[in-house]
Formats: sequence, C-alpha cells, structure tokens
Amino acid sequence: MSKSRVYVNAYESLSCAGNTAQLMDAAYAARSGITINTSYMPGIPVGLGSFAPDDFFSSLNEIVRQVLDRSDLDNFHDTLLIVGSSVGGIAQSEEIFFRDRSYKNIDPARHAISVISDTLNKAFRFKDSRSISTACTSSANAMMMAQRLLELGAYENVLVVGADALCYTTVCGFHALGVLSPEVCTPFQKERLGMNVAEGIAALLLQTSLKEGSVELCGSGGSSDAFHITNPDPEARGAIASMRNALENAGIKADEIGYVNAHGTGTQANDAVESLAVQTLFKHMPYISSTKAITGHTLGAAGALEAVVSCEVLKRQKIPPQSGLEIAENGEINLPYSTVETQVDYVISNSFAFGGNNTSLVFGAVK
Repeated sequence: MSKSRVYVNAYESLSCAGNTAQLMDAAYAARSGITINTSYMPGIPVGLGSFAPDDFFSSLNEIVRQVLDRSDLDNFHDTLLIVGSSVGGIAQSEEIFFRDRSYKNIDPARHAISVISDTLNKAFRFKDSRSISTACTSSANAMMMAQRLLELGAYENVLVVGADALCYTTVCGFHALGVLSPEVCTPFQKERLGMNVAEGIAALLLQTSLKEGSVELCGSGGSSDAFHITNPDPEARGAIASMRNALENAGIKADEIGYVNAHGTGTQANDAVESLAVQTLFKHMPYISSTKAITGHTLGAAGALEAVVSCEVLKRQKIPPQSGLEIAENGEINLPYSTVETQVDYVISNSFAFGGNNTSLVFGAVK
C-alpha cells in the first residue's frame, strides 16, 4: 500500500524568545531569552524561560488562530488535534492551592493534560482530538503519530500542539534532581551547570497536500532505553536507535543529514550521551546545536517547538550557532560557534525523555 507524503504547511510558536520570527533572530544572534529567577525558590537563583504575564490559555488560542489564518483551511472542523504536554493544567491547580491552602476548589478536568485539547476544542471545534504525555517527548510523539495517521489516509489535516506552562512542580522537581542551572544553560559546554526550565507553545499544521513553502516531515522513529527512570543509557544505544529508526523511516542515509537539532538540555548526562550518539552515527560530522540555550527546555512542548526551528532552518538554509559555547566537551561533533549559511537538505531533531523514551524526527526541504 502506497503511503501519502506528509508536509508541514503552517506553524507558529511562542517562547521566552518571542514568536517564531523573533526566536530565529535570537537563535542566529545567540541571544538567549532566559532570565534568572528567585521567585520559585527564594534565595535560590535558577535560569527560567517565561512569557510576558499574559494568560497561558489565551496565548494558546492565539497561536492556533494564527496557524489557521496562515493555512488553506476555513476552519478546523475536519482536522484532528493531537496535543503533547507534560504539565497540562497543573499551574492553574497550583495557583488555586496556594491561594486557598486547600484542594477542594481544584477542578480535575482543568488539571489534566486534556485541559489543553478541551480549551482548543471549545474555541475551534476540531473533528477529534488526542492527548499525549510522555514527558519531554510528548509533542515529538504527537508529530510521529500525526505522520503515521496522515500516511495511512486516516486524515488529511492534523494539527499538532505542544504546550507547557511554568509551574512549581517542574521547577522544584528538577531542582530536587540537582540539574537546574543558576545561569543561562550552555549545552555541550565542557563545564556546563545544568538546564533551564521554560514554558512554550508551538502549533504545526500537517497535511498530505503540498503547498508553497511546505517542509516535508520525511520520517520519525523512537526507541526506549529501559535503562533508568531519569538517566539515559550511557552507551547511547537508545539515542542511536531512535535516530536510526527515523532515518530508516525517512528512507535516507545518515550522511544526508545536514543539521542535527539536538535535544541538548545542558545537563551532564544528556549532553554526553547525545554527543556520543551523534559522533557514532554521523561519521560525516554534520552541524549540531541546541536551541534550548535560547528558549530553555520547554518540556512537553520542546518537540513541537524544535520542529518549528527545524522547518525554519530548512527554509532559511542557515544553521544557528551553539549559543554560550566556549569549550566543547566532545570535540568529535561539529558545534558551530557562529551562524552557518550552507545547503541543508535534511534536518534531524531529537527529543529524549525520562524513562529512556526517545523520539527523532527527520524534516526535508521540498525540491
């Protein structure tokens, strides 16, 4: 059975670096949107990525509205919505709890992951919806599910939304793990301090029809380390398998990848393992960088946000530098210190999550 090709035809995002255009300007200028914050844990500074103080769900609706306006659709009534999130409505629940010092006024329906799809369905009336929560691979897995459904002809239009708000649960949780940086994170740096938790929203319309300005979602792949609840396999077997599976699904060879959009959180374990995986699999040394130095780690939204970055790299034919890099820990990977203008036919974007859940997406320029 022949499979339909899958295209990203419209998208928009919001992060601490701004909207998509502002984010890319910041990425190419190595200008981080991270700020140092002590409000979550008084006396303990941590780097966080936050929006202007607008309502998160109003911003969510606005981002999706912009994608609809940029599409060839009149509405989303014949579109499947797939949401990827790790936080859902936890921030709202925390606000109520801290105000009332009680759980009694917390609405479970506004706490769960499904609050995002419920909010969007109320505003846009999608044909159907699904929600995925697999920690930091949530929206990357939403992209993979969308690709599979579109290939099989189950839908012609799928909107993928990755969305996570900042909350005490994640900030304090990562602090308890000892992986938060008190400064702007420096992925792949030799003496890096850790990651920056951030909030983000990204929405991408995937369709089986080719449009002007389309970027192809060529392939996707996943794997499971089954190694440790938080740490990746130090031999990088899961990360390598994820990328290999994505390349196989895309029908391309490793040496056709021009840029690796790294998961690159800035933690000791993640960056060392991802560096080893890229070094092992890509002998031709493609460029690699992590835009989490610009946006912070947007958790369940990261896969969708970095899918937007990958599409922009292919459209602009410009690779963002590794912001904040001075001395790389692994000299066997090709980390650019400044923006590189070069031909890029394919980009692979990685998302790695707790529990060894790994997802890689391959995007291609439409020729």
